[in-house]
Amino acid sequence: MEGEPTAELIRAQLRRLRVNAELSQDEFGKLVHFSGSQVSAIELGQRPLDRFFLKRADEVLDTGGLLTSLLKLAERDGQPSWFRPWLEAERQAQQLRCYQPSLVPGLLQTENYARAIIRTDDMLGDDEVEKRLAVRMDRQSILTQPNLTTFVAVMDELVLRRADESFRGLMGQQIAHLIECVERSRVSVHIVPAEVSLHVGLAGPFSLARGSDGGWVGYLENQLGGAVIDKEDDLAVLLARWESVRSEAPRGRSVDLMKEVMTSWS
Repeated sequence: MEGEPTAELIRAQLRRLRVNAELSQDEFGKLVHFSGSQVSAIELGQRPLDRFFLKRADEVLDTGGLLTSLLKLAERDGQPSWFRPWLEAERQAQQLRCYQPSLVPGLLQTENYARAIIRTDDMLGDDEVEKRLAVRMDRQSILTQPNLTTFVAVMDELVLRRADESFRGLMGQQIAHLIECVERSRVSVHIVPAEVSLHVGLAGPFSLARGSDGGWVGYLENQLGGAVIDKEDDLAVLLARWESVRSEAPRGRSVDLMKEVMTSWS
């Protein structure tokens, strides 16, 4: 299983820290609000690593967040091989650009919106949904990293208005979050108005990352996975299409449009 070496490291560190603290599994379990048998199952790999459990373990054992940090590494290692190069480019980027015609970009999604989107795949069980959700939320930490100077997201107005009565409250929270994100100096959100009926971005979503060396890397998503784009000619096409799409969505009007959508629902 991908990520298993790191998961085994977490279990080994947990056992070592617990023993060094002179705590039995039952004693430790009471402190982290788990039973002794559950602690044993986690340490033996018979039960999946639990984010809440490891957070409590870090607090009880005073690890400085070691176990939860290792869990993040395990989750990253468990990502599909085709996605890892993009995650690395995303983490190291000085500039990020993302166009999405149908969804709020993952880096700007609220937890509730992201969970609802992930749950649309009915092949995923609850545990896998929560695992993918945790990874997506952790990815958002790059927006506060000092090396990232700007993140510009462009999406179509339809993304904001895709909400029936049951989804409207959740979507309202998501739009409010987008407006808050715009207030950050390094984040910009642009909305392509509905009256722009046709534009080159409708061919599909794409992202671009510019590294410290000034070079660009692209990423294309599809139903089965994604592809990292690093050929110069292909990148030139994506950069040109980015400029075309972004020009259809002026920033000032975009914020007004988001507020207008929220007002129309009240």
